Amino acid sequence: MIEFQHPIYLILLLLIPLLFLWRQSRGQHQEATLRFSSEALIPAILKRSANRKIQFLLIIKYIIMIFIILGLARPVKRDTIKETNTDIIDIMLVIDQSSSMLAQDFEPNRLGAAKEVAKQFIQDREGDRLGIIVFAGESFIQCPLTTDTDVLVKFTDQIDIVDKDHDGTAIGMAIANALNRLRSSEAESRIMILLSDGSNNRGELDPLTAADLAAKFNIKIYTVGAGTRGMAPYPIQDVWGRTVMRQIEVEVDEETLKEIAKITDGKFFRATDNQSLLRVYDEINTLERTEIEVNEYENITDLYSFFTIPAAFFAICFVFFFRTVFRNIF
Repeated sequence: MIEFQHPIYLILLLLIPLLFLWRQSRGQHQEATLRFSSEALIPAILKRSANRKIQFLLIIKYIIMIFIILGLARPVKRDTIKETNTDIIDIMLVIDQSSSMLAQDFEPNRLGAAKEVAKQFIQDREGDRLGIIVFAGESFIQCPLTTDTDVLVKFTDQIDIVDKDHDGTAIGMAIANALNRLRSSEAESRIMILLSDGSNNRGELDPLTAADLAAKFNIKIYTVGAGTRGMAPYPIQDVWGRTVMRQIEVEVDEETLKEIAKITDGKFFRATDNQSLLRVYDEINTLERTEIEVNEYENITDLYSFFTIPAAFFAICFVFFFRTVFRNIF
């Protein structure tokens, strides 16, 4: 960006058209003259040539003045250089896909609501690396750590309820699986967001033992208990093969989830409907923001020489023409 350090000098540019008007009206009559008894004695071609030479020298004078004024205003070019250092956060989304996630105290159900909120969270974390672990009786890697939000959203859409053979809730194994993905990461901040609607009833590893391991690797775990308090509607098949709703008791193990968060210096949240679940992820999104350090440098280049050098060049040209080529007209 080009700007002037002393813009007040630009006001002097207004004098140039005033000088031109003054010369046209009065100034030219105050110059030295030679008297002739009759203009007829001077050939017309000579008069036209003399006028052109005078106008040429005047134009050079005005150009010199313009360049000098612009040089006095001291034009400079400012270049701003920004250096950005970003601390990337590695995040593993650990999502329960057991059959209890079919409960419809959320719209359309717990798993559907969890997927929609997770997709929104993924799209809000541009620049960070995210991955997805799903779990029920066993845990599986749904998507490894990546910055490709489109891929993450696609794999989130593909999460579904497990079959009966793999049903259950293995929270400890899910934490261990996510830990295995995060422990070799070089990111300064590494976190898990664990969402479950039940209590640990499968797997060889206790959830609190897994949380201790995560704490040793400085991995923070935010735990989310999903489910209304009391009873929740749950779809079942009756003897005629029809889907009917039955009220089942919600068994979120808040104590274990709270302890996992405490051990890893995280935080526990309880979500009882779609809106509260959305607020939970919004709060986590606020708590775990990527730190961006911006160093800004400003480089200033003086441009006055682009005007003073041409001014000197035109001044030399003026003297040259005045003393040599056009000398015979003065």
